[in-house]
Amino acid sequence: MKALIIDDERLARVELKRLLAPFKEITIVGEAVNADDAINKINDLKPDIIFLDIQMPGKNGFEMLEELDSVPTVVFTTAYDEYALKAFEFNAMDYLLKPIEPKRLEDTIKKLVEKNRKEILAVIDKPVLSEDDQVFVKDGERCWFIKLFNVRLFESEGNYVRLYFEDHKPLILRTLNYLDERLDNKVFFRANRKHIVNLKWIENIEPWLNGGLLVKLKGGNKIEVSRRQAIKFKEMLSL
Repeated sequence: MKALIIDDERLARVELKRLLAPFKEITIVGEAVNADDAINKINDLKPDIIFLDIQMPGKNGFEMLEELDSVPTVVFTTAYDEYALKAFEFNAMDYLLKPIEPKRLEDTIKKLVEKNRKEILAVIDKPVLSEDDQVFVKDGERCWFIKLFNVRLFESEGNYVRLYFEDHKPLILRTLNYLDERLDNKVFFRANRKHIVNLKWIENIEPWLNGGLLVKLKGGNKIEVSRRQAIKFKEMLSL
């Protein structure tokens, strides 16, 4: 698994590299010293995992994550314990307090390895889902058997995803990254960190802030397409 270390303190990066050295499952592909540096390296290096400090000059770790279209698995590494609750709102795998204890890091690596194993099996065992596939959805006492074509929007809520179809908005225990891997990208487009839209439900498109786009779906939902994803979006839909 490819890992990127993001920390403004050089000694902290050196120490984490030393602690990670015994774990051959982890390959450190780079280091970043602030949020902007990290965003560029995440886009270029495509790490599976980021070890992320929270307090950094300029944007903090949470603000950095907000700017990503697709978030790798996150392990926060910080000297402050007061951010733990907020960290898990970002679907963090773990929250390690500095100075990092080797045994605590070992437990984290075990969780990362198991998560990676399950994701590989999921990709192998399950084909890409097309708009014509039907899926079973259960939310509390209510159940639906729906064709994916009828789902206009998928919205991330931590470890859950909310599906929008007809007048229903059930939650399912999946992550948006998982669905992004499984859904047919010719029909279902990752608009930003929190949303996947069904291209066939788009009613209107208009320019938006910072080079992005605003798409309006049939049904009334308005979703911002980030600047980076807007470039892909235009390429996909142009002649």
